[in-house]
Amino acid sequence: MDLSKVDTQMDVDPQFSLQLVSSLPGHEERAWQVAWNPAKPLLASCSADKTVRLYSYQRSAEGQAKSPSFSHISTISTAHTKTVRSVAWAPSGKTLATGSFDSNVGIYEKKQEFDGENDPDESEEWECVAMLEGHETECKSVAYSTTGTLLASCSRDKTVWIWEVQPDADFECMGVLMEHGQDVKCVAWHPTEEILASASYDDTIKLYIDDPSEDWYCMSTLTGHESTVWSLAWSPDGNYLASASDDLSIRIWKRLDQYNWKSVHQIKGHERSIYSISWNVGKGTSSKSMGWLASTGGDGKINIWEISQPFEHSTKETLYSKLIASVSSAHDVSDVNSVQWCPRPGFEDLLATAGDDGSVKVWRVIPTSSS
Repeated sequence: MDLSKVDTQMDVDPQFSLQLVSSLPGHEERAWQVAWNPAKPLLASCSADKTVRLYSYQRSAEGQAKSPSFSHISTISTAHTKTVRSVAWAPSGKTLATGSFDSNVGIYEKKQEFDGENDPDESEEWECVAMLEGHETECKSVAYSTTGTLLASCSRDKTVWIWEVQPDADFECMGVLMEHGQDVKCVAWHPTEEILASASYDDTIKLYIDDPSEDWYCMSTLTGHESTVWSLAWSPDGNYLASASDDLSIRIWKRLDQYNWKSVHQIKGHERSIYSISWNVGKGTSSKSMGWLASTGGDGKINIWEISQPFEHSTKETLYSKLIASVSSAHDVSDVNSVQWCPRPGFEDLLATAGDDGSVKVWRVIPTSSS
């Protein structure tokens, strides 16, 4: 594959490398997704074995120069009867949502134990506090809005549900969106606004907003991918949306105004389906840097791209991408199903992956000179 046709900015000699920080086996079947707790040093993973595993991490006294160490602290058996396909944290870090092939969405919180000695937060036991029913078939993805007041879920039944999060683990359905013609693979909320994006087997991306006088509705449909769209990731500034597809490409869409989005960049660097992407601020030094985009999929490769804006005098509505790090056979011969950057300040160079081998791996992007 001639990548230069797609990306003239691609380096032959990447300036960073991916260092394996921790390999965390434990799931008895394939691991589908990883999710970093946004408020606490916790990493969650979900699996076809119907469990969610939680890992804690900490840095040694040497600080940021050293990679953190990870340890398994809890396994949530979940109340699901089939594969747990998706896992997501609420922004508070106190609640965990799961989406399962049994069609339900589970809500989990830490058990509060008051025995007079321990702080109630010290319990590592989690309990199912709500089970949201509504989808007719497999739930593929769950996601909390940036305020934590809304939860979205999507399914093979072609629908996207939006739930309002209420006190005492109560949820009210705010809308059932039936815009897609096929299985909906992914939902992702805008980082600052209440805009929801969904991706589907019908090759399209839909964007939804809430009409104050009406209900949630589809404000825009993005077309261009030639096969299933598996994953979505918003840019940290919210002005761009990245999508990954079965057509072996990543597209980046620019927000022109409230309702109009345009495909402004395409990246190719995988030989099989791209199942997961994640976009974070990264540790780029250029003032034009818009962060780091990680991608992974069926070829077992993890690619890290630095995305940057065009120079001042450029008239093109485009972006530049540079492959700054890559690792092959990240989970040996297995597909890699999920990649996720750590959202916590000070850990911008840390990412986790989940694979068909049942393991979770944590990686750190480090300058090549120090590898």
